Amino acid sequence: MNEDKKSQTYSPNKQVNYGYIKFISLAILTIQNAALGLSMRYARIRNVEMFYSTAAVLMAEVLKLAICIVLVLNESGNVVKGAQTMYNTVILNFKDTIRVCVPSFLYVIQNNLLYVSASNLDAATYQVTYQLKLLTTAFFAVIVLKRRLKKWQWCALGLLVAGIALVQLSSTGNSTGSTSSNAPKQSKILGFGAALAACFISGFAGIYFEKVLKESDISVWMRNVQLSLASLPFGIITHIVNNGTMTNLLKGFDGFVWYLVVLQAAGGLIVAVVVKYADNILKGFATSVAIVISCVFSIFIFDFHLSVQFSLGTILVIGSIFLYGYVPKKPEIRTSLSV
Repeated sequence: MNEDKKSQTYSPNKQVNYGYIKFISLAILTIQNAALGLSMRYARIRNVEMFYSTAAVLMAEVLKLAICIVLVLNESGNVVKGAQTMYNTVILNFKDTIRVCVPSFLYVIQNNLLYVSASNLDAATYQVTYQLKLLTTAFFAVIVLKRRLKKWQWCALGLLVAGIALVQLSSTGNSTGSTSSNAPKQSKILGFGAALAACFISGFAGIYFEKVLKESDISVWMRNVQLSLASLPFGIITHIVNNGTMTNLLKGFDGFVWYLVVLQAAGGLIVAVVVKYADNILKGFATSVAIVISCVFSIFIFDFHLSVQFSLGTILVIGSIFLYGYVPKKPEIRTSLSV
């Protein structure tokens, strides 16, 4: 009897704590999503010495690896046990680590493509266009995981495509904002192509990683250690291929670029927390608010002109996100208890 009372008094507090974690993580995800798109755009048009985007991606992976190692050590209880767990998972279970190399490589390519897209599209258009990852994720979920989409989800994907088409058509006449002499020449076709490629890569990598997570009982943080560790050689190779050398790796890195690196590294970790504590509708709400924030701030920071066509396209995209994540309530079954 005492134990029952104990659990009853403890359980509500536990639920409240989970509620706080859920909404705090969603708020942080919203701010991170909006800030990342705006910051990437600003970083690529500043009138300063331009940094290597490949170096920024590599540094983000290094930082993410360091954070995940700390989280695994904390999860294990002590340094020795944590180090042993990482050794067993990463080194001894080498075949499993090789499997994680696939999404690792893809995420490095995706993050580099997002810099190309942010360099060529204004922040608002970039933010809306990147929501095509919902379509590609659904596509690969059907192909790889054999999921069956509901009718309203297919409708949502149709609205998404229509909305992004309107946004792209409206942006053809808009200027991309003032750029610095150090920034690369901009092409909206290149920007959209890079965003589209990043969406396909994001969709496949996300579904592949989800499949790997479900087929084992390894913790999310340990998986992220594997992911980041495997990403480092790919990041180094990408940087050398693009720039020919590893010298001057941190060329153009100032406080703002380091802030951007931290923001990018934190993104994947925040999503992991949100997936654990929140549902699809709330995650969609966070994404939608991030789009609105990006549009509003783009008007003031980048002199972005908000057209009726762009607004309509954005509304369709936001509506599609909510519709896709919609989960109908199951009807309550009333039962009569005989005494």
